Amino acid sequence: MTVDTCVIIPTIREYECVRTYVENAREHGFDLDRLFFLLVTEDFCDTDDMEAMLEEEGVSGAVFDGSRREAWYEEQDVVEFSHLVPAASHAETSFGLLYMWENQQYEYGFFIDDDTLPHPDFDFFGRHFENIAFEGEIESVASDEQWVNVLYQNFDEHGLYPRGYPYSAMHENVDIGTEQVDDVVASQGLWTNVPDLDAVRILMDGDLQGQAQTRTSSDDFDGDFVAREGEYLTVCSMNLAFRREVVPAFYQLPMDDNPWEVGRFDDIWSGVFLKRACDILGKQIYNGYPLCEHNKAPRSTFDDLNNEVPALELNEHVWEIVDAVGDDATSYAEAFDAMASALVEHDGDYNNDDFLVYVGEYMHEWLDCLDELAPVETERTRASVTATDD
Repeated sequence: MTVDTCVIIPTIREYECVRTYVENAREHGFDLDRLFFLLVTEDFCDTDDMEAMLEEEGVSGAVFDGSRREAWYEEQDVVEFSHLVPAASHAETSFGLLYMWENQQYEYGFFIDDDTLPHPDFDFFGRHFENIAFEGEIESVASDEQWVNVLYQNFDEHGLYPRGYPYSAMHENVDIGTEQVDDVVASQGLWTNVPDLDAVRILMDGDLQGQAQTRTSSDDFDGDFVAREGEYLTVCSMNLAFRREVVPAFYQLPMDDNPWEVGRFDDIWSGVFLKRACDILGKQIYNGYPLCEHNKAPRSTFDDLNNEVPALELNEHVWEIVDAVGDDATSYAEAFDAMASALVEHDGDYNNDDFLVYVGEYMHEWLDCLDELAPVETERTRASVTATDD
C-alpha cells in the first residue's frame, strides 16, 4: 500500500514515543507503509537523533525544525505566510497541515502529542481508521447549554470538565440518545492518566504542577459517541485522526507568539470551528476510542494560567460568534471564511477583544496560503466577496 497518511507530532522532548506507536502498529498488524511520520521541532533540538530513530524503526518520515520550515516555505514560495505557524508553540502542528495539503498523496492526517502513549489493548491506527469509515448508529449527546462534555460518561465520579469547556456551560443537563452517522471526517480519541484540564480547574483540584490530582482510567470511558448537530465540544489534538478535506477549516490558531500572549486555545478553537463547519456540511466528529495514556510532564500550573487568562472571557463567547454564520456555505473553506469574517467584524466588548480580530485575519490568510499551495483543491468563494457583490 502507498503512503496515504501524515502523522504529525510536535515535539521538543519525548520524541521516542514514536517507537511505541510503531510497536503498537506492528503488534496489531497495521500496515506501517501507509504512514509518514512528520516531526515538527525546533533548532535547539537534536534532529539527527530524531532522524536516526525513524531510520532505526524502518518508517518513512521527516524532521522539520525552524530552519527547515523556513526553507520549505521558500521552496513552496509561501514565505509571506510563514508567520501563520508560531515557533516553539503547540500550534506549530499547523505546519503539518500545510505540508500534507501541499503533498496531495495524503488523504488522512493524525495529530499525536509526544507526551502520550497508545493503550496496548487498542490497535491505535486501525481503530481511528475504523472510526473514520464508520457508518451506522452511535450514541448521540446534547445538553441544554449547547455544549457536550467529552468526559460525561463517568462525570458523577470524577466531576471533570476538559480544557476549553466554557464555564458558563457547566452544570448542564445531558441528553443521551442515538443517531445514524454516515460521513465521519475526524476521530478524537480520549485519554487516561493526566486529564486535559485548564489551569483554573487544575488549581481547584489542588495541583501546582500543571497535572491535576484527579486522574482518569479506562473505567471512565464507555464507548463511542458524537455530539449532536448544533452542539459544541472540546477537540484536543493529542490523539486525533482526520480526513484531508477538513484542513481548510482546521487551522491550529496563532497562539503564544501574539501581542496578547494568549496560548493554549489553538486546538480548542480550531475544534469549535471544525464542528461548526461539520454541522453546516452534514459531517460528523467521532469521539471515544482508541484511548491514549497522557503522561504530562510536571510544570507550573501558574505558567499555564498566565497563558490562558488573556482569552478566558473570549472562550466563553467565540463559539456564539461563529454559530451565527455560514449556513449557506458549501465547502469547508467557505464555512471557515465566513467564520473568519465574523470574528473580524464582530461587535463585542470582551477582555482582549482585539485578539478575535487578529485570529480572524490569520484565518483569512490561512485560506490564502492553502490557495497558493493547492489552488484547485481549496475550491472556495470568499464570503466577503459574495457579500460585496450583493
